[in-house]
This record gives sequence, structure tokens and C-alpha cells, in this order.
Amino acid sequence: MQYLVSVIDDKTNSATPDEHAAIDVFNDRLQAEGHWVFAGGLASPGAATVIDNRGGEALLTDGPFVESKEYLAGFWIIEAADLDVALKLAAEGSKACNRKVEVRPFL
Repeated sequence: MQYLVSVIDDKTNSATPDEHAAIDVFNDRLQAEGHWVFAGGLASPGAATVIDNRGGEALLTDGPFVESKEYLAGFWIIEAADLDVALKLAAEGSKACNRKVEVRPFL
């Protein structure tokens, strides 16, 4: 089963060189153990554009969908046998990036 592990931060580009190195080690481990699907960091919320095309025409709005002190700073998509494995991996990812993370299964 695949899981989204969202990295939550309150600053932009705040990772230290040591955190980057720990993330690289964690990513290498995910790949070596077959859990890796995809991962990436995201630009600041100010770089976001929200598009609402539920009406007659698309409405584009600059900035994030919600105003918040914390935001999605990056993510991993992992493959895990079950939620317990995903939570264990996410805890290790949280330690590596020194940020809170959220785990959600794909439907």
C-alpha cells in the first residue's frame, strides 16, 4: 500500500546542511529497502496559485489555499506493507528532516 508522508514546516528553505545530509541518508535507505516511490521539496506557499474551475470559468488566486503558520514543505510517497510500517518509516523521516510529518494512505 502507498502512503503520503507530508513534511510540515513553518519556515521556507530552513533545512540545515546536516538535515539535508540526514534526509539523503533516509532517502537512500528507503530506496535500498524498496519503500521509495517518490519524494520532493516544495517552494514556499507564496509561490502557490490556487485554481477554482467549479464555476463557468477558472478563477486563479495567488498564494496558498489556506493562511496558516505551518504548511506543506515537502513529501515522500512510500510503499509499506501496512500502516504500522508506514508510521515507523515516517517517524524516521521526521527525525531525519527535523520536522513534523503527517501520514495518510492513498485510497
